[in-house]
Amino acid sequence: MKTIELQPNTNSLEVVGHLKFGRKRRGFIPRGVTFLAVLIILLMLAVIIGNIVIGGTPTISWEFLTHPPEQGMEAGGVFPAIFGTVALVILMVIAVIPIGVFTAIYLQEYTSPKSRITRLIRIAINNLAGVPSIVFGLFGLGFFIAFVGGGLDSLFYPEEGPVWGQPAIIWASLTLALLTLPVVIISTEEALRTIPRELREASYALGGTKLQTIWRIIIPQATPGILTGSILAVSRGAGEVAPIMFTGAAYYLPYLPTKLNDQFMELGYHIYVMATQSPDIEATKPLLYGTVLVLLLLTFSLNSVAILIRSRMRRSRVSAQ
Repeated sequence: MKTIELQPNTNSLEVVGHLKFGRKRRGFIPRGVTFLAVLIILLMLAVIIGNIVIGGTPTISWEFLTHPPEQGMEAGGVFPAIFGTVALVILMVIAVIPIGVFTAIYLQEYTSPKSRITRLIRIAINNLAGVPSIVFGLFGLGFFIAFVGGGLDSLFYPEEGPVWGQPAIIWASLTLALLTLPVVIISTEEALRTIPRELREASYALGGTKLQTIWRIIIPQATPGILTGSILAVSRGAGEVAPIMFTGAAYYLPYLPTKLNDQFMELGYHIYVMATQSPDIEATKPLLYGTVLVLLLLTFSLNSVAILIRSRMRRSRVSAQ
């Protein structure tokens, strides 16, 4: 610790000024490093998005958005991939939100933080969040397709070909639901922790049961946080490729999926195919950039819709109070 030697004629204001200058000088370095790190991240993001916008904007047209791929994916559009991506994300959200919310409510409202079962569940959630996405794809192939789908086929369709025991959009969405489940659980738990204890106590004082308190007080108050988890889940699930490669995504399909056991095209997988499997990379590069731009715009649109719904719920809750 630096000491200041006072001279006999030293003014107290000079000492205070010296101390303030020393604190400002010491605080300038961490603030400068933090600002530099933020600036580097923003510049990198601007370069990436700018490159995609410049390369993909000339390709975007009404035909590109409403037609299927043609001529070995060197012409045509990406409408089947857009439809498949939206359907996949919607099914994933429908599957992951109830399971994630109920798990978070159980951990936060029905168990003690120090109990053994709570610690085991949290360890499982943390481990699930650290599993590579390709492992989820292999798990979906072995469990959902081979075990669940194969079991349904042997039980209900013993004399027919594979009906459910094949890659399908339902299995891909359930695999992505497992992938994004930790995000929903953690964000919902954080939302539940922010609810004042006084609201619970007031509900109990008025004769409400625990279930009534959770259903009518806690869940409505935590809805914005739950929607935050769904936004994060959409952001991650819409761009994942590895989990759906084995569970439902198709190289090329000229039709749209109309049943849960149909295969589908997806924008992320379509980008992967064009970037790695095309015989003429230069010919497909404009379509590749356009598809990437469409995927970014679609992800931003889905997130914007969820953010808008969350903002309206927050405003309605504040006005009701």
